[in-house]
Amino acid sequence: MDSINNLKCEIDSYIHKLKEEERSPSTVKQYAREIRAFFDFIETGRMAAETEMQRDFTKKDVIDYKEMLKSRFRPATVNVKIAAVNSFFTFAGRPELRVKQVRIQKRAYCDKCSELTKAEYERLIEAARRRGDERLVLIIQTICATGIRVSELSYITADAVRRGEAVVELKGKIRVVLISGKLRKALTRYMKKTGIGEGAVFVTRSGKALDRSNIWKMMKGLCEEAGVSSEKVFPHNLRKLFARCFYRKCRDIAKLADVLGHSSIDTTRIYIVSTGTEHRKNLDALELVV
Repeated sequence: MDSINNLKCEIDSYIHKLKEEERSPSTVKQYAREIRAFFDFIETGRMAAETEMQRDFTKKDVIDYKEMLKSRFRPATVNVKIAAVNSFFTFAGRPELRVKQVRIQKRAYCDKCSELTKAEYERLIEAARRRGDERLVLIIQTICATGIRVSELSYITADAVRRGEAVVELKGKIRVVLISGKLRKALTRYMKKTGIGEGAVFVTRSGKALDRSNIWKMMKGLCEEAGVSSEKVFPHNLRKLFARCFYRKCRDIAKLADVLGHSSIDTTRIYIVSTGTEHRKNLDALELVV
């Protein structure tokens, strides 16, 4: 148990290091959560077996944790959790405890049931309009019409709307996000109506910028009225819809990667994978079944 306690003492130092590296607050929070979840798993297992209490901490413990994750989560989720733990082990001077991530073969198409369609997006907007929730209407359209991350929404300020572009600084990178003419006009009208002349455009009643959880809950509240599966309705799916629509127009994946703020085109490819239905149409178009 001493080795476990020694490693746990390094958690706060590791979190401080992530902050010094200017990792996003959401990344720091996620890594801290995953590391603590790992130690909870180890300690809970040892408490259930008294004979294990004095055994040294080994890589087998980490492998057992990985196997538990594989039984409960999808491979991509498992890899995110393992990445956090591996990174911590490297920082703590215990690289021998690192384990391999789950190998995932890239799919040529995505699950249609998980992707938000343009028609569904429009139904969400109409549902928000029927409720008279102009703020939510514009939040949904701003994310989807610019491709920004929900964590970047606070960069849509009154000044950014007036300039027609937002300067986004995240993950140690700075990029300029253009605001289209139609969106700019809609946001300008909203700002005039609500008396917003400076700071973030989308705020709570107390004047604080809306966060991820606020927006997630508001969007989920539209699902039933809009007739859209709740599994499809979350801010990141708006960003992915933007990516698919943008790519269909310009067919330039490098440009799309720049617009989305991706360091790797491989990440961008994940956003524009076609659905199984589209993939089947492409296969039929080959006319190889005669």
